[in-house]
Amino acid sequence: MQIDDQVQAYLWDICEAAREISGFVRGVNFEEFEKNKVLRYAVERQLHMIGEVAAHLSPHFCKKHSEIDWMKLSELRHFIAHQYGGTVTKRVWLAATESVPAVLVSPEKLLSK
Repeated sequence: MQIDDQVQAYLWDICEAAREISGFVRGVNFEEFEKNKVLRYAVERQLHMIGEVAAHLSPHFCKKHSEIDWMKLSELRHFIAHQYGGTVTKRVWLAATESVPAVLVSPEKLLSK
């Protein structure tokens, strides 16, 4: 089944944001990340983008492609937008270094169909 142009654009945005995050944190450890506000803010912005885009996908599409935890992506955006302090920094780091590589795989597969 073909994916319509709008959904393809959303998936592309998710993949591009995930690639950006991966590039930002490549070769960086947590201590460096924690000290570098520009880097943290860049990663937060891209995670926010992923969550915002995920929230715009239709429930039908998300249900059909449940291999991706769309709700978790949307919730991360909400968390970043409304929480502050060290907890956010650690959670953003974990999302950037552990979750983003996994997030990237499934949307890329969908785009290649």
